[in-house]
Amino acid sequence: MKINKLSLRVRIFLAMILLVIVSSLLIATVYIYQYNEETQDYHKQRLERKESAIINSLKFVIRETSYPVTTENIPLIFKTKIFEVADVHNLQINLYNFEGELLISSKADLVPERSSQCIDTEILNQLLNTAEHRFEKKEVKAQENFRSSYQYIYDQKFKPLAIINLPYLENDDFLAKELNEFLTRLSYTTLLILAIAVMFAFFLSKYITKSLKKISDKMRTTRLEKRNEKIDIAHTSEEISELIKSYNNMIDELEESVVILATNERERAWREMAKQVAHEIKNPLTPMRLSVQNFQRKFDPNDPEIFTKVNEYTDTLIQQIDTMSSIASAFSNFAKMPVQQNEQLNVVKIVHLALDIFVESDIEFHSEKEEIIAKFDRSQLIRIVTNLIKNSIQAVPEGREPKINVSVLDDAKSVTIQVTDNGIGISEENRIRVFEPKFTTKSSGMGLGLGMIKNMLEAYNGSITFVTQKNIGTTFTVSFPKE
Repeated sequence: MKINKLSLRVRIFLAMILLVIVSSLLIATVYIYQYNEETQDYHKQRLERKESAIINSLKFVIRETSYPVTTENIPLIFKTKIFEVADVHNLQINLYNFEGELLISSKADLVPERSSQCIDTEILNQLLNTAEHRFEKKEVKAQENFRSSYQYIYDQKFKPLAIINLPYLENDDFLAKELNEFLTRLSYTTLLILAIAVMFAFFLSKYITKSLKKISDKMRTTRLEKRNEKIDIAHTSEEISELIKSYNNMIDELEESVVILATNERERAWREMAKQVAHEIKNPLTPMRLSVQNFQRKFDPNDPEIFTKVNEYTDTLIQQIDTMSSIASAFSNFAKMPVQQNEQLNVVKIVHLALDIFVESDIEFHSEKEEIIAKFDRSQLIRIVTNLIKNSIQAVPEGREPKINVSVLDDAKSVTIQVTDNGIGISEENRIRVFEPKFTTKSSGMGLGLGMIKNMLEAYNGSITFVTQKNIGTTFTVSFPKE
């Protein structure tokens, strides 16, 4: 678990708990160290007090003895008195000569080993070379700590008489009991402080993170498309206040940016709409112009079918004018261009009618049936066909005779319209961009036609695809459901 992934509240909890535990461990460590130091001082001072009292008692015995006070008479002088003094002070007493040989001991049943009958040479040298003629030694026997003191005792004329040795057992049972009691109390106190620290950490973390959580929630709900509220929190720390101030400044800047962005988007949308409207208006104008030119060229007042032809040209012009009118209406109402008017259509008839506006004689039309009924917008279907035919004608290079084939097919659920030309085809690098808005390979036009055809068909759950071969031609396939 990584600390930097924890929440601030959890970090505060852990910090408070860790602080209490570390503090308690430090207190326990210091107390144990102090206990060891005081224990050593206690035993040292207690041994010195007993040593002083025992030596005074031995001096009294020396003053009262009837034996000559010499080192050799030590066993006779203290024959019984050493036991009395040892019992009074509850401490074993050993007396040695200056060669380190044991003279007498208060332990009546003492059967010393050979090594304990003599004092080590090192101890004798220490006694001889120190001004006080005293030496203290610590050792461990049978897992118990002993502190032994060695010191000269003197006769009444201050002449060295013998070496007294006091083996002192450091009994720490009472002090250890006190230490255990203290550590137990410290454990209970630590648990109490830990519980208080947890509660304090809970309220402290809640207080600290309350402002941060509010800021975080505000930041999470900040959106460009809506009006964002500023943060207003009173009585916070200087750091939180600076953070709130920065957030509020960011909101002001964001609102300014949104206004600028919205203005730019509206301007861009108007430009795009103007381009689209211009493109859509130009589409029906081209066949209208061709129809008028064709009518002007072939007009013959004496033709017996003149009225039939006039009606056909009139129907064609009216259809294109209706398309332009729907575009203008959609533009004025800020709606989709044009608004879909779904109706049951004979797709074969509508496609054939759309082809009548083209005067080229190289457009061939095929249909498996005379009537294929589907639900579609009449004007949009005409625009789709005229756009595809127009693109196919423009794809044929100069010097090559255009051959455009238009087919209408159907199955149980869908209608398919195919437009095939013998143009130059679509290059490999341009195939993925054919349906992109504004993409065109022509010197004129805005490249919106195929993109809009795709959008129209997708609104009907339809599709448009193509296959192409370089310098052979391209086939566009339009498919949409009947219902």
